Amino acid sequence: MLKTKQPRKQRKIRFLLPLHKLRNLVNVHLSKETKEKLKTKRRCIAVKKGDKVKVMVGEHKGKMGKVVKVDLKSIKVFVEGIARKKGKGGEAMVPLDPSKLLIIEAVLDDYRREMLERIIKAT
Repeated sequence: MLKTKQPRKQRKIRFLLPLHKLRNLVNVHLSKETKEKLKTKRRCIAVKKGDKVKVMVGEHKGKMGKVVKVDLKSIKVFVEGIARKKGKGGEAMVPLDPSKLLIIEAVLDDYRREMLERIIKAT
């Protein structure tokens, strides 16, 4: 982000960011056990569909579930099992802010494995 404090400029910057930079805004902290399992010192990584997360703050604090969808446009994460009732009786998924989550289990695909190997080589 730019070095401005004005909320209107911060919002404008956030709305106009390209997709590859929006990816950094969906970073989620790793639990201690996950850090040890992945053998990394990184504090956070970008959340992906299939990761198991725990809600740390808010109305749904303490609930766990798998990530169903990551919306880069609105910078929100949707977790399985966290929903609210709609007016007509249906259910709607609750959008959660990535900063309020903790990754308990990470899905290790090729991209993540390569990223972690690069970090290990650099240190």
